[in-house]
Amino acid sequence: MIREYMQQNVYEALQKRLQFIFEEFDNVYISFSGGKDSGLLLNLVMDYRRKHYPWKTLGIFHQDFEAQYTVTTEYVERTMERYKDEAELYWVCLPMAARTALGSYEMYWYPWDDTKRELWVRDMPEKDYVINLEHNPVTTYRYRMHQEDLARQFGRWYRVSHGKKKTVCLLGLRADESLKRYSGFLNKKYGYKETCWISRQFKDVWCASPLYDWSAEDVWHANCLFGYDYNRLYDLYYMAGLKVSQMRVASPFNDYSRESLNLYRVIDPQIWVKLVGRVQGANFASIYGRTRAMGYRSIKLPEGHTWKSYTMFLLDTLPDRLRDNYIKKFNTSIEFWHKTGGGLDEKAIQELEEHGYRIRRNGVSNYTRDKKSRVVFLGKIPDHTDDIRSTKDIPSWKRMCCCILKNDHNCLFMGFGMTSRQKKRIDEIRRRYKSIEEMEYEVQKSGL
Repeated sequence: MIREYMQQNVYEALQKRLQFIFEEFDNVYISFSGGKDSGLLLNLVMDYRRKHYPWKTLGIFHQDFEAQYTVTTEYVERTMERYKDEAELYWVCLPMAARTALGSYEMYWYPWDDTKRELWVRDMPEKDYVINLEHNPVTTYRYRMHQEDLARQFGRWYRVSHGKKKTVCLLGLRADESLKRYSGFLNKKYGYKETCWISRQFKDVWCASPLYDWSAEDVWHANCLFGYDYNRLYDLYYMAGLKVSQMRVASPFNDYSRESLNLYRVIDPQIWVKLVGRVQGANFASIYGRTRAMGYRSIKLPEGHTWKSYTMFLLDTLPDRLRDNYIKKFNTSIEFWHKTGGGLDEKAIQELEEHGYRIRRNGVSNYTRDKKSRVVFLGKIPDHTDDIRSTKDIPSWKRMCCCILKNDHNCLFMGFGMTSRQKKRIDEIRRRYKSIEEMEYEVQKSGL
């Protein structure tokens, strides 16, 4: 048996497993999360069905956690629309308890909480196959039930609603994702007919992971080979310098995703703004969840990037208004350091010269209290100046990158002050509040 298995690749092994599934189970549906594994599994199963079992009805179950990247939502919708004439679609947007690891005050948050519609990260999808509180055929659903229970109870309902026959849910789980998953596949106690990749959920309800022995490289190779559509979020992750093991499509508030929560700020800032108000601790976790974005010396550059290329990547992810604001600030700074120069003390100038930076003096700075020398940078702006210890007030692409990561729209970190227009606006706000305070004081004084 081992020799026979070793003579076939993972795709050939998958084909035999799918044959086994379609022969053994009456009802088959696929759990589609929007990630690379479940997306590939869905495409492979649909291809297999067209070729071998075109008369068999398949279900597609998508459990929507409300808070997710825009490109993920777009991918889910594209996929659902592509298969709506070939499968039964279930896009589930029901209130459920989802784990949050962002703080000590809440263990769960509730996607699609009907009592907080005004705080929803996204609008409710408007499709005939969307399941929500207004349109919910799932009789096994309980209000605000745990997300894992909702997924399992959907399987029970699917069995009952499809003739109470033997049912299997296909999952895109792989053993090399974690040791926990690997050990789970080794346990054959609850396996179906001595298979390690099929486990029992309820009476006549099973879960199968036919991709369990695939590697991440196998997944991407298959997507490329067959030309399948996939979640473009992985392209953004790759450009941001993430490792394959760090690329996850899941609720942004759970234990596995909180470390990369900060990426929402740069990849999808419009969603990020809503995430901050949706769950307590989102902003705090984005800053301290094993990210160094709030530091300067300690920021870690993603592998394969220079600070200039990373800055350009971050700019490309921003909305037009924010991107234009940063570009205008950065260009002003570059021109300033090339033509006018910033005031630096003699120790900093000496350190720059010792490290080989091409600089020249340009008179005395009128913006410094002790009349420091103006220093102009010749040639290109440095990628970083980590070797300069006496001051951080020198230009670099790393410094520009920090402004984006800190959401420093005014680029105060680069030494910019407020514009005259911003000062005028603040003065106007102060004037209005001052008049209100004076009015309140007069009312209190008169005893009204």
